[in-house]
Amino acid sequence: MIKLVSDTIDKKDIKDLCEWLSADEIPRLTKGELTKKFESEWAKKIGTKYSVFVNSGSSAILLMLYSLKIGQFLKNTKIVVPTLSWITDVSSAMQIGLEPILCDCNLKDLSVDVKHLEKIFIEENPSALLLVSVLGLVPDMKKIKKLCTKYKVILLEDVCESMGSSYENILLGNFGEMSCFSFYYGHHLSTIEGGMINTNNKELYNLLISLRSHGWDRDFDQEEQQKIRSKYQIDDFYGMYTFYYPGFNLRSTDLQAFIGLNQIKKLDKFKKKRESNFQIYKKEIKETELKIEVFENSFISNFAFPVVNKNKKEIVKELIELGVEVRPLIAGSLAQQPFWRKHNRTDKHNLPNAFIIHEKGFYLPNHQNLTKKEILSICKIVNKYTIR
Repeated sequence: MIKLVSDTIDKKDIKDLCEWLSADEIPRLTKGELTKKFESEWAKKIGTKYSVFVNSGSSAILLMLYSLKIGQFLKNTKIVVPTLSWITDVSSAMQIGLEPILCDCNLKDLSVDVKHLEKIFIEENPSALLLVSVLGLVPDMKKIKKLCTKYKVILLEDVCESMGSSYENILLGNFGEMSCFSFYYGHHLSTIEGGMINTNNKELYNLLISLRSHGWDRDFDQEEQQKIRSKYQIDDFYGMYTFYYPGFNLRSTDLQAFIGLNQIKKLDKFKKKRESNFQIYKKEIKETELKIEVFENSFISNFAFPVVNKNKKEIVKELIELGVEVRPLIAGSLAQQPFWRKHNRTDKHNLPNAFIIHEKGFYLPNHQNLTKKEILSICKIVNKYTIR
């Protein structure tokens, strides 16, 4: 079997974890100092001032959006979300009372179609754009940032599938007001479950760490803690159970942070292998309706290789029969999903490219342990149907 993903947690990681757990003094397992260390190292790795570790990439999306709402950063409840994205990019907005507007994708990097995006900005005047970099492919960040600036739209980045990808030598996750990452088992790095939010905005950072833990001030630095307690005339005793915001409990653990600190060291090696695999796929697969564009001085830390082909059913059937794991191209068009239709949501805008992806799209395995021989065998099957 050629698997879609491969464990990033290896035997050495498990051995190190067991030794840590077996220390004479039992280590703190819930969120503590190791979480802070992991956050600091991750912020440094990506290139931002702050990081906030949470229990999943989906929680990171939810917390990121909620912080904008609670902090009154939004001019209205409208947020643009790519039609080609993940369920929690859209459902998180719905759950906190925001109005997601679906934007069509393009057929070059699978992110937002910039013409359709500008049309939405003009007609809807949204507060924010949650930009998803799909499967590690790199969006046209220059054009997207320019549009966001022109129409006063807050840019957020979902980098859950694109850890290590960069645009003009700048890592994705540095272009928006906030960005989020996933450490789920199947992604570039894993803490079993886990997610991270990155930002350079201290006000948002303080909101995020408070909302992550019930809405209290325990994770603030001393200066911020005293400032908010003085504002509401709270003494240190009552401060332990005083809540300033209607928060969640989205914390992760020091056990997962311990794993994460080892994982960070692997990112550079893993992303190079993923990019190398991507280049083999790109060269070998003969025909696809998706014409992948790679910008100058950009790097594709590919999560999985996308194919758009009218012979999708036949190709997928044979790949599965021969033991190759294959998946739909994410969820296709979210406008076609039952949850969207069920809530009687209609689309004011045409979504032709997303429909093409929904009907003809699928993706192929890519991970750090995939061999060139395996990739070539997959390409041979795909090409058999595309060059008839």
